[in-house]
Amino acid sequence: MLCVNNIEVIYNNVILVLKGMSLEVPEGAIVGLLGSNGAGKSTTLKAISGLLGVEDGEVTDGTIEFEGRQIHRLDAADIVRIGIFQVMEGRRVFEHLSVEENLIAGAHTRHSRTLGERSAMRQDIDMVYRYFPRLGERRGQLAGYLSGGEQQMLAIGRALMARPKLMMLDEPSLGLAPLLVREIFAIIQRINREQGTTILLVEQNANLALSVADRAYVMESGRIVLDGDPAELRENPDVREFYLGLTEVGKRKSYREVKHYKRRKRWLS
Repeated sequence: MLCVNNIEVIYNNVILVLKGMSLEVPEGAIVGLLGSNGAGKSTTLKAISGLLGVEDGEVTDGTIEFEGRQIHRLDAADIVRIGIFQVMEGRRVFEHLSVEENLIAGAHTRHSRTLGERSAMRQDIDMVYRYFPRLGERRGQLAGYLSGGEQQMLAIGRALMARPKLMMLDEPSLGLAPLLVREIFAIIQRINREQGTTILLVEQNANLALSVADRAYVMESGRIVLDGDPAELRENPDVREFYLGLTEVGKRKSYREVKHYKRRKRWLS
């Protein structure tokens, strides 16, 4: 469904952030994109969703294709219309609108003037409330008064209102309690399974991402350094130590060895 082919992204005509970045997202899959702060994960999503221009960034090399069509020169609004919706990091809801008004705003690309479309929109709102019952209970409440977890649910629900073919989630676990995170990730899996929505999931929490993804990529310094089946990545010794915090008893590396590891060109066999 999505092919990011060897792209380069530069900010302010000077700062090179992505360098030969490539990944593929098959239709109907959940794909995890892992990496530490500053690896370029959010920039990758913005390149796909057309939001780089807001921050004086641009794709200067390579291509991004969605369903066989090049999209890296399209406007962000056009990218939403063809079926890609990004849920931004930080639970960005319209705080002075109610929960239901936020959901209606998510459907702004749909033609709601016909009776049939208004009925379909109502059905989709009810669908969001089935996935997130708490939102149904608070449908008339201002979004700014919701808890952090409820705002994250609302952001995902608003994305569903656009009927996306591909939904991109940027750090959905950020700042949330572990129990709530597990609940939200279970719902993400249900949405993927029941609605057929393809999902590209950016996460620092590697354990969470590998538990739900069908395929995963590890990103460092603007490029992909490792990819594969999540079960295989879990057994990779570098992933276990540097992303999952796991080491064999008696095998923990010294600080000197870690510094050496960081200096050498990572992950290359």
